[in-house]
Amino acid sequence: ASWSNLQRILDFLSLRNLASNELFFMIHIILKNWREYIMLISLNWLKQYVDIKESVEEIANALTMIGQEVEAIDIQGKDLGNVVIGQIVEFDKHPNSDRLTLLKVNVGEEEPLQIICGATNHKLNDKVVVAKIGAVLPGNFKIKKSKIRDVESFGMLCSDAELGLAKESEGIIILPEDAPIGKEYREYAGLNDVIFELEITPNRPDCLSHIGIAREVAAYYNRKVKYPVIEIAETIESVNTVIKVNIEDKERCKRYLGRVIKNVKIKESPEWLKTRIRAMGLNPINNVVDVTNFVMFEYNQPMHAFDLDKVEGNITIRA
Repeated sequence: ASWSNLQRILDFLSLRNLASNELFFMIHIILKNWREYIMLISLNWLKQYVDIKESVEEIANALTMIGQEVEAIDIQGKDLGNVVIGQIVEFDKHPNSDRLTLLKVNVGEEEPLQIICGATNHKLNDKVVVAKIGAVLPGNFKIKKSKIRDVESFGMLCSDAELGLAKESEGIIILPEDAPIGKEYREYAGLNDVIFELEITPNRPDCLSHIGIAREVAAYYNRKVKYPVIEIAETIESVNTVIKVNIEDKERCKRYLGRVIKNVKIKESPEWLKTRIRAMGLNPINNVVDVTNFVMFEYNQPMHAFDLDKVEGNITIRA
């Protein structure tokens, strides 16, 4: 249990004038059976389900008042000031190095920035992420005017790792063609989010999801919940004709549901989905893995995707 909850326990027990050995025994029993669950809640994600116009501080107070204590608040993108979207408008080799490129990058200002880059995955007209002079990236890495092999550079093209969005990166970030030049990258990528770290007590598993917290916030402010509307194209073919689910212990596993989805292409997730996954402290993998994690954080419904071509026999639940 956190210190705040432990303090409440001590205050409660001290009122009963228990002997020290009795007090220790009761605290031991309570802590042995007390488990708190940490839930990360994205404010931007939460706003999809309930109208929120209050400040971060007001929302934090509301969450605490409804019983979900806010342990921490993380302001995402706070280290990404002066980081914008740019486009490579000139592309040349560095005159004094075979491994570096000398670029002119349009960042929406009067003149393009001259920037030297050591990555190899960029080309003319690519949309890129530019840390301008004055930016301070994660790890207190300050972007300054520099001279590399006797040529001046006025910024840096960034990778996910340099922005603190991944542990490793193979190259700089290449954005879609429609990315708006000059726009702050944290706003474009949804990194202007606020993440609440909540303590969820064992008696409130309904709050281990964004929908669950949205219901609580909506009730607190007397507002409506905007539940997702899902439309799917179903066939008349039964799942049981393709694969079956066998539950061996029906006392411990009351129900296990499955659905077959055909013609799925495994590929990189869209940006909106990657943003949601990163907000939960995970690294995006691919569209299939990410969407199962998305549903789990949305509804508190754990999911797993199987490759039907690789499943031998039926799915057996041993519980």
